[in-house]
Amino acid sequence: MLSDIEIAQAAKLKRIDDLAHEWGLSDEEFEPYGRDKAKVTLDPSRKMKGKLILVTASSGMPAGSGKTTTSIGLAQGMNRLGQKAVLALREPSLGPVFGMKGGAAGGGYSQVLPMEAINLHFTGDFHAITAANNLLAALIDNARLKGQVALKEVTWKRVLDVNDRQLRFIVDGLGGSANGIPTETGFDITAASELMAVLCLADSEADLRARLDRLVVGIKTDGSAFTCGELGATGALMALLLEAVKPNLVQTIEGTPAFVHGGPFANIAHGCNSIAATKAALTLGDYAITEAGFGSDLGAENPRRSFWSPA
Repeated sequence: MLSDIEIAQAAKLKRIDDLAHEWGLSDEEFEPYGRDKAKVTLDPSRKMKGKLILVTASSGMPAGSGKTTTSIGLAQGMNRLGQKAVLALREPSLGPVFGMKGGAAGGGYSQVLPMEAINLHFTGDFHAITAANNLLAALIDNARLKGQVALKEVTWKRVLDVNDRQLRFIVDGLGGSANGIPTETGFDITAASELMAVLCLADSEADLRARLDRLVVGIKTDGSAFTCGELGATGALMALLLEAVKPNLVQTIEGTPAFVHGGPFANIAHGCNSIAATKAALTLGDYAITEAGFGSDLGAENPRRSFWSPA
């Protein structure tokens, strides 16, 4: 039996522009990111036509088969039966990839490709979210140091896309005023950040901007909330997130289209890919197959409530 990486590297991929055209995307609706990845911005006049299939509450097997592998296999099987099925999946986080869990692009002959790229830097979405999150943290601290705002508590933490226990609880700003204000703080993992959750709930640039405006980043001395909008940081964050908000199009080993975008952890947020990716899958396919985890209580109940709730 070949290993996952041997199977992935032996697969012959369709060029991403050929795949996009095959599934009805116009040249204006996708931007190739190399030969095998693309950023997608669907024409707003398109309507969702597909039915949603949610894979959840699947316990991981010793061989590594879980929700993602099941979702990919199901989509490939349906397409072999003549049903137009499109995948919508989460992007892997580098923390689990380099930890016990490993990669999150499926396994065996049920993988999304290019597997190595998806598991590592991919199109840079997680890096953009990390940079935007930490820019906001820096702007908050600068405003405090310059006396532009008085906060009795800063609720916004910095993030990294690795599991670095040493940085979970720290004191920073030591060494005098030139280095900031001494503060008890810490780093979260990018996939557990509020910014990741917010980006995956936004269905447009305008919606993302409004959500960023409302981010609570601290508590003022009078007990009221201090927001990103009040700080005046929304535009800077939008500049860093303009590409990250667009869903990524890739394919499975058998050429089934897959939107792999976003990845908030299910124990702190809705635990599924972006709403934009799910809507894209529902627009292109007769069936959109997506996953949510870890179990039904952290998967099936949370994300669909967010997706189907009225505006």
